[in-house]
Order: sequence, then structure tokens, then C-alpha cells
Amino acid sequence: MDFAYSPKVQALRERVTAFMEAYVYPAEAIFDQQVAQGDRWQPTAIMEELKRKAQAEGLWNLFLPESELGAGLTNLEYAPLAEIMGRSMLGSEPFNCSAPDTGNMEVLVRYANAQQKQQWLEPLLRGEIRSAFAMTEPDVASSDATNMDARAVRDGDEWVINGRKWWTSGACDPRCKIMIFMGLSNPENARHQQHSMILVPVDTPGVKIVRPLPVFGYDDAPHGHAEVLFENVRVPYENVLLGEGRGFEIAQGRLGPGRIHHCMRSIGMAERALELMCQRSLQRTAFGKPLARLGGNVDKIADSRMEIDMARLLTLKAAYMMDTVGNKVAKSEIAQIKVVAPNVALKVIDRAIQIHGGAGVSQDFPLAYMYAMQRTLRLADGPDEVHRAAVGKFELDKYAQSPG
Repeated sequence: MDFAYSPKVQALRERVTAFMEAYVYPAEAIFDQQVAQGDRWQPTAIMEELKRKAQAEGLWNLFLPESELGAGLTNLEYAPLAEIMGRSMLGSEPFNCSAPDTGNMEVLVRYANAQQKQQWLEPLLRGEIRSAFAMTEPDVASSDATNMDARAVRDGDEWVINGRKWWTSGACDPRCKIMIFMGLSNPENARHQQHSMILVPVDTPGVKIVRPLPVFGYDDAPHGHAEVLFENVRVPYENVLLGEGRGFEIAQGRLGPGRIHHCMRSIGMAERALELMCQRSLQRTAFGKPLARLGGNVDKIADSRMEIDMARLLTLKAAYMMDTVGNKVAKSEIAQIKVVAPNVALKVIDRAIQIHGGAGVSQDFPLAYMYAMQRTLRLADGPDEVHRAAVGKFELDKYAQSPG
């Protein structure tokens, strides 16, 4: 068992780290200033500049496994790069590695036809457009995806789509040109063969962006999270991906496992929080001592290091299994890390906030925003309870007696 990064990965880690230090961290304040000027929902000049620089340096589409269209990296090789990107809230977009585009691009690589790839995948890979995934609904408990009630009804050679979605991330961005809509298409089928994924261009008549939804008060402009209304939206029948009633098959094949990217970035976010915590604890004194030497603060720093390292190892194990035995066999490890990574990050960020005092919940440091993002991830990536249920079932199935 070799815990060392390969020479290829180590070289990429150094290049991504250098890019982050030279361009991304200094751009954070500029990005916030540009978003605040004028229309918040317009792309920023600084982000477009970062994208051009990353593409020119060959640090582009690093996420895409099992495809000649990406950088030729496995999930295990991409994981340490995603961790570095996760240290900044801007970190993934300059490299064209942002959600939900990464998931949508992998879906298109695997399941779209040649015409769909040309129309939507190619401009996404070039970073010219963005995309969204419309799944969660306000009127049903969406932790059970079989509850989805938005309808896609076949009418001749078209789909007629009706329903209301929300938390459709990226749909507020004017660069968002395509959505993958998941809805009920075959209610008479077996439970996991009732839903379809359908490509819906954002400018299709009947598609309405109702409002952006703030996350703990943050609007995440210009990306945003939208409530979207579909009223008698008509798209060609061939816009269905893979086939009628195969939406869950697609989700199992890519969207669930692929969101391990969030876990990788969470590790990076936790690392930056620990870094800020250590710096603050040495720079500030109270009661005649550095904060690091007061109370149990040194224990909190030590606990943070140990928890981050454990979470990283589990993330890498899940990525390794995805590469070697496949997503289906790795489903327990994927579920485990989806619980562990954001919870560890939350604990570390919370400790860092406490060390910073009032500054920790201000906009002068990234900690409050990081906390909001990680707390939301425990819902956005499926609730902890769903993942724990999957892990628990996997363990119990080892010992359950077969009938008869």
C-alpha cells in the first residue's frame, strides 16, 4: 500500500497550488467587489480572467475520469487537486471544475448522443456556458427521490413538462444555457424506473426562473440557487437521456458517486480553517498568553488535525475504490465520506470561528461563509440520515441470514 502521490499528481499539486497562491487567493476580495457592483447576477471580469489563465496553463477540466476529453486523471488522482481548489470559494471554477457543471458534463459524456454532445457538452468543456440540474422540489420530501412529482408526459415526438423545482444551483447565472430536468414520466413502472432525465434549454418557452434562494443569507451570486417553474414546457422527445424511466440508473451511475468532489473540496476548506485557526491563536494574546496556550485550544487544534487526516484517508479510499472496483461496489465508502467530510469540516470551521471571536462571523474572514456552505452540503448532497442508512444496511447485510 503506497500513500505517496505519483510524480504526475505531485507535479499537478504543485502547479495548482502555485496558481491558487498567485491568482485565486488574491482574487477573492476583487471577486466580492465586482459582484457587489451593479447587477449581482452578471459574470465577473476577474473570474473570466482566472479561467483564461488556468486554461492557458493547461489546468483545465481536470475532473473528468474515463474520458479522453479531460486531463486523463482517475478519481484518486483528481482528489488531492480538488482539495487544493476547495481552500477557496472561488477555487474550482477557474479550472472548469465547478458543480453542477462537472456532474452534468459527466452525464453528457456517458449518456448523451452525438448531437447533444456537440450542442451542450463541447461549450461546457470550453467554459463558454454553464448548466443546472433540476431535481429537488418544494412540495415533497426530496430526500426520497422517488417522491418527485414534476411531470414529463410524452405527446407525440415531444415531452410536455410541468412542475416546480428549487435549489436548482446555477440557474440564476445568465451563462446557464441548459438544465437536466428529472421528473416523473412513467408512473406505471417499477418504483425506480418511473423517472426520466431530460435536457431542457433554459430559453425554452414556459421555463421561468422564479427567484434566487439565499443560503443562510448568502445569495452565491452570480451562480445562485433558483426556484424554477416549468409550465407546459415542450422539448423534443429525443432530449431524454439514455431512455424513458432510466433517470435513477443515470443517478446511480454518475450523480451520486460524482458528488464525492464535494467531499474532496471539504477537506481543503477544513485545512484552510485550521491554518487560519493556528495563525490567529499565535498572533492574539489574552490574559497574558497566546490564545494557543489558553484553555483547551491546543487540544482543539490537535483534534482538527487528526480529524482532517482521517477524513482525507477515507475520501482517498472511496476514490480508489471507485477507480478499481466501480461505484456500485464502493457505494458504502461513498456514503461514508458524504457524512464524514462535511461534518469534520464543520467542526474544524466552528473551532476556527471560536478562536477568531467576532471576526470569525464577519466578512473579513472566509469562515462564516465556509460554515454556511458546509452545513448546506449535509443537505445538498443528500441528508446524513440517507447516507447513514445506506452504510448501516451494508453492514447488516453481511450478517443477515438468507431465507430458507
